[in-house]
Amino acid sequence: MIRMRRETERKTERKAAVARLWQEHLDADFPARLRGVELAGIDMVLLDADIAGCVSAWRNGEGSLDTGRRRILRLCIADLNTVLPLLTDEDDHEYYGRLHRLATLVS
Repeated sequence: MIRMRRETERKTERKAAVARLWQEHLDADFPARLRGVELAGIDMVLLDADIAGCVSAWRNGEGSLDTGRRRILRLCIADLNTVLPLLTDEDDHEYYGRLHRLATLVS
């Protein structure tokens, strides 16, 4: 009983964290200097869009994702791990760091 309660609390906390980060993401402007840019062969706009689509699906699916979207998120997290160290602008790093936190929470 206690274990189930803790698990429910963790899910609730995770959903709240995702909701907060998601709203921050929606309120943030995409970094203009990264439009049409590839870093290490990774299209920055597409990376943003792929993660946003998966997070949106997770939120609409009451906290679950299908196998295909879980795979996409794993690939996106790997891409974020590649590009984050390459981002020298603080705002760019914050924007994609938030996407990394969202992708990790949702995956």
